Amino acid sequence: MSIAEQILLGIALAMDCLTVSITCGLIQKRLVVRTMLVSALMFGLFQAAMPLLGWLGMSFFCEAIEHVDHWIAFGLLAFIGGKMILDGLKPEEEERSFDPTKLSVTLTLAVATSIDAFAVGLSFVCQGMDTIQSISMPVLIIGLVSFLFSVAGFLTGAYAGKKINFPVEILGGVILVGIGIKILLQHILV
Repeated sequence: MSIAEQILLGIALAMDCLTVSITCGLIQKRLVVRTMLVSALMFGLFQAAMPLLGWLGMSFFCEAIEHVDHWIAFGLLAFIGGKMILDGLKPEEEERSFDPTKLSVTLTLAVATSIDAFAVGLSFVCQGMDTIQSISMPVLIIGLVSFLFSVAGFLTGAYAGKKINFPVEILGGVILVGIGIKILLQHILV
């Protein structure tokens, strides 16, 4: 796999991170540097770790996980998105439960957006990448691109959040549910 192919793979896997990060930035309506860096780091780490785990688990879990990975991603994203939609429908004075600054929310989003990277790790074995050295560069590139796209997403969302004056939680929830449906359909229709 060439460096160009590895970068394109990293970009493809980072698209969900970018979308989720834009949504989080929109919800916050301002740039919270700590939240941005923690989230971007978690997204990058999970995007890098999942192909490694997929590669390691190929011989053990391949058949078991490939039949349910899309359902797991869909379930997590639909749950979070649904909560965001419900929060967006609440009056302003009520407490909202979707909070991008919470570590539990960030971890759930990082796992949900990186499940497809697990499948990529499974495919590494099929491509003859049978040593840790052969997957180290793609894993590093995937993590780095996901980190950078997440930072860009937070910056974009925070900037746009200042300009947008409608309940972006609803929009964000619809986007997350949409990503979950896309993942589910990609696996069901293939």
